[in-house]
Order: sequence, then C-alpha cells, then structure tokens
Amino acid sequence: MDCFYQQGNKLIWRYNGECLMAEPWGKNSLRIRSAMMREIQETDFALLPPDDQPADIQIDGLTATLTNGKIKLVMEENDWSHGCQMSFYNQKGELLLREIDHGGALSLSARKFKPIIGGDFRLTVTFESNPNEKLYGMGQYQQEILNLKGCNLELAHRNSQASVPFVLSSLGYGFLWHNPAIGRVSFGMNTTEWYAESTRQMDYWITAGDTPAEIEQNYAIATGKVPMMPEYGLGFWQCKLRYWNQEQLLNVAREYKKRNIPLDVIVCDFFHWPKMGDFRFEEEFFPNPAGMIRELDEMGVKLMVSVWPQIDQNSENFGEMTRKGYLVKPEMGVNVCMQFGGDSVFFDATNPGARKYVWEKCKRNYFDQGVELFWLDEAEPEYHGYTFDNYRYYLGPNAQIGNIYPQMFSRTFYDGMKETGREKIVNLVRCAWAGSQRYGALVWSGDIHSCYEDFRKQICAGLHMGLSGIPWWTTDIGGFSDGDPKDPAFRQLLVRWFEWGAFCPVMRLHGDRKPSSIPHRKDGSPALFTGSDNEVWSFGDEAYKILVKYIQLREKMRPYVRSLMQQAHENGTPVMRTMFYEFPDDPVCWELKDQYMFGSDLLVAPIVYKDAEERVVYLPAGENWTELHTGKVYPGSQTIQVNAPLEVIPVFARGEQLKELIGAI
Repeated sequence: MDCFYQQGNKLIWRYNGECLMAEPWGKNSLRIRSAMMREIQETDFALLPPDDQPADIQIDGLTATLTNGKIKLVMEENDWSHGCQMSFYNQKGELLLREIDHGGALSLSARKFKPIIGGDFRLTVTFESNPNEKLYGMGQYQQEILNLKGCNLELAHRNSQASVPFVLSSLGYGFLWHNPAIGRVSFGMNTTEWYAESTRQMDYWITAGDTPAEIEQNYAIATGKVPMMPEYGLGFWQCKLRYWNQEQLLNVAREYKKRNIPLDVIVCDFFHWPKMGDFRFEEEFFPNPAGMIRELDEMGVKLMVSVWPQIDQNSENFGEMTRKGYLVKPEMGVNVCMQFGGDSVFFDATNPGARKYVWEKCKRNYFDQGVELFWLDEAEPEYHGYTFDNYRYYLGPNAQIGNIYPQMFSRTFYDGMKETGREKIVNLVRCAWAGSQRYGALVWSGDIHSCYEDFRKQICAGLHMGLSGIPWWTTDIGGFSDGDPKDPAFRQLLVRWFEWGAFCPVMRLHGDRKPSSIPHRKDGSPALFTGSDNEVWSFGDEAYKILVKYIQLREKMRPYVRSLMQQAHENGTPVMRTMFYEFPDDPVCWELKDQYMFGSDLLVAPIVYKDAEERVVYLPAGENWTELHTGKVYPGSQTIQVNAPLEVIPVFARGEQLKELIGAI
C-alpha cells in the first residue's frame, strides 16, 4: 500500500490515526498540518487564503517531495518505525529545517500528540537545531536580547508581552506557529521545540527567501498588511494618565497651539466613563463631547479615546451581555476576571455577536460624536493572576485559542469602521497576535518602568515586532510608571527616550507621572486617581527646548515617515528595521541590538545609559554615512565613537539621502 498520495495540490501521508498534510500556501511557502484521529480542520486564525497554486509533487515509494518555488519539502517514511520525517530545503538544496528522527531505540516522536483524556491533545513538535543559526521575531518580550537562539519563550500574552509566533532564521526561512494555544517554545542548541497546552491539530507555515526582506514580504502576503497610516499618525501624540475632564484636555491642546508646537493627536485615557463597560463619556466630567471634539478638529488635533474590554458587574450593559453570552466565562470560581476599578468580566471578542454589540455601543457614543481613533487597552486580556486555563470563549477554551484575543479585539473596531467607509484605520492596542496588523493594530509596549534598563529592552522589542509582521509599534515615551517630572535623573531619561521616540513608527508621549492625585465629583465622592503633568513643558526649561526641537524634527521627516508607512502598507515592510534587514551580507549587522535602521536611509543609535554622552556606532560597508548633527561624512565598514551631549541622538543618513535633515539634530 502506498505511503503517500496526492489530492489536488496537497501531499498527504496517513498512518495509525495520524493524517499529515502539506500544501503550497503563497509564494515560496508551505502550510503543514497534522491531525490525530480526525480529519484536518480548515482554520483561518491568521493565515489568509492563498491564490490557487499548482504543486510539484513527486512520490517514490517511501519518499515524497513537494516543491513550491524556493522551498522544497522532503517526506520520508521510516520502514522500521513507520514514522514520517519532514525536511525543508531551499532552491540551492541547503537544509533549512528538519524534524528530529525516530532516534532508534529512543523511540522519539517529532509530532507528539499527548491526549487530554476526554478532550483534545497537548502537542509537542520538535525539530533539529543548527547551533549556528540566529533567530529573530516572536513578538514582544521584555528582554534585552536580539538573537533568540537559546531562549525559552512563553506563548502567551501579558501586560507588556505580546506573543506573535513568527520567527525569522539567518538560514533563510521564516516559520509561523499557526496555533493560538497557550504554550511555549524552546530555541535550544540541540532541538527547537514548540508546545501547545491544548489543541486539535498541528498547524504551521514555513517560507524560504534569499533575504530577510523577501521572507518578510512572503509572510505579509500570507497574514495581511497594515492599512495606509492616516496623516495624523505621522506626527506627535500627547497623552498622560489621565485627562480626567473635558476642560483640562482642551486646555492642553490649546496650550500646544498657543506655543505653536505641532500636535496631531491627544488622548483621553481610561475611566472617562461612569463604569467600565458603559462605553461612553461620564456626563459630569465630559458634558459636551461633541463640542470638545469639534474644537479639537478646528485646531487640527484628533481625539483618541480609551476603550477597555472589561464589563463591570454594575455596568449598564452587564446584564444584557451576560444573557446573550457575550462575556468570557470562568471555568471555576466566581464570575470575575479582574478587580481594578470594580469587579469585571471581559467581553468575548471571539464571538461575532459580542464584537458587533461592543462596536455599536462605541459607534453611537464615540464614533458618531467624531472620534476616529480608539485606544484598545487591556487587550491581552490581563486576567488576574494570568490563570490561562480558567476561561472559556465562544471559539473554545482559553488554553486552546486564547492568544487570538487581541487580534479579535482589534478586529472589533476595524470591521466596524470599515462598515462606515473608513479605509485608513489605526487603533492603539496593548497586545497583538499574528494577523493583528491587517486590522489596523498599532501596538505599544505596555506598562513598562521609567528606567534605562526598560528603555534598552524597548529597542529590542520594537525590532522583533517589526520582524513579526507588526510594523506599527510604539512605547510610552519616558516609560509608564515611576517617573517624577521634577527629578533631574528622570528628566534626563525622558529626554533620551523622547529623542529616540522621534525615530519610532509613532511618536507618543505617555506615562503615569508622580505624584498622583484624586479628583472628586460634585457630590464629594472620589473619582479614579490621575497622574501628574506630562506635557513637554512639564520637565524644565532645558528639557522643553530639546523636546520641542525633536517634535519639529519629526515634522521635517513627515514626507519620509509617510513613505515608510506606504512601504509597510504595500509590502509589509518594517518601519524600524534591524541592521541585518538592510545589510544581510554583513555578519556584524546580525549582532547589533542597540542601533537600527529607521527605514532604509537613517541609521539610529540611541543613548541608552545614564549620564552617557558618547557611544560607539557601527557603519556598514558599501555606503558613506552623514552624521545629521555635525554634517560629517564617514565611509562605511568601520566602528566609530561619536559624541552625544544631552540634546543629541546619533543619527546617520545613508549615502546621499535626506541631506535636508543635516543640522536638525
């Protein structure tokens, strides 16, 4: 009996209850699925349907091959163990990735389906490891590590952690673990091991390319690209925790205009509502939202409004949403997911009816008033204690599909705004999964601390996110917590962070500044706390001059930033790019974690240590590099020491590009 058979453009192998299927899925790419004791399911968690593609399939006894452009799969059945081992090669015949073999007397399994009695499976998929390979991507983890080889990563979301399971290899392939289950991955020196806590089948996608840019473009086609960034996404965004009333927010915008400081967006943060889940402005503190938005529009400033997915048990919508099954359901214990600002339960973003319900509330109370920008906070979602196995969704148990939640939260607002005819859609969101980018997700790095260590981690986080297919990314400039505007040390950190923020995809100032205070309602009852001032004039005269200079620099770069956003929209290209993305043939560039390319023409080298006023910068070969601060031209292929007083971030223009920016720093 034949081991393998062809069904259309699919190559299939079956043995002892396992169905293993491979098929072309986009240019130079394959999708691999395996199911135990059931047929393959057609899931679409992140992957988009590919164009119809003919498959080059060859079957010869115990061996079969499937070739699609630059990638070739070889499947071999072992006539002793009857297992099937898969190996992937590029068009040159070079091995990219291979499953572990049976191991003889070890009786190993590359695809181990461990049954959950009465349910589905715990799945472990194991590959051989090339100890010389370098790995990048995987989303956002709070660590100062660029090459992920040797790392163990949790496949789960947390506040400031976004698991986007796409990895790019220096060997010339990209790999998407197309499984939203809670799990882990180990990029060991001996093996690479992917694990899902609960799943119905194995599902991954692999692509080959000659350069990182080609691999990233294949991945963007497979999972989707960002819309075109609206014009107001290119400039400066002002935010703090929190503008707690209408007049306070308007006065800040008026002051920016009075000082002639460019401002594109101002943000109305959380608890501008009566109860979480009411999805509307509180009347006492925001008596005339439409008038507020109208005045901001007249100043050329867009309003962004915070939306949380929690529904307070005392919210006006809790009863109806509970009755309709629109809320996440705890498996055990009390019906509470979070206790910040009241006992609340998350709405179930995997439920199409729940998504429609939440959007219709927000459309009526925000969008129809003029709000076009939403800040989708708590998008992981942030369960108390991160008890991932204690919640169930419309699509299944959290342990099995939970990582898709932030993608669905973004989709809630993207689909709603698309129905109104909007095309250029962007929403700030605190988490993402594969495919989030196509729903207009601008991810920020969560509630990080105001310290140099966290500052350094954000550079790695932003670079990894770009390689994970999420080109829109930003941070809270200055960090979210523990920053005191009157502290000279914090002022220095904020200036350095702000300088770097001018060279992030979106430039946004935010934070919970010390000291906090508690506003009160007319009846004397306390409202939620608010942080101290966080405007550019809040940190002293020296800092103020520097911050305004970098806002003005961002304005000068607007045409360039617009071009980068166009590239992201058309090709899925990262805005922040690792050095090796632009210079893949330079081995030094694969190791650089604290300098990067902002687009293809600007090399950015932030100052990320306290009191530092100089640093080393590596200039790749093949180009001359012009220092924007001094106008000095350096040949490539060298490491230089550059001066960087407080008002200067080292930035170099590539070749003859962007000479108009010389002297702007």
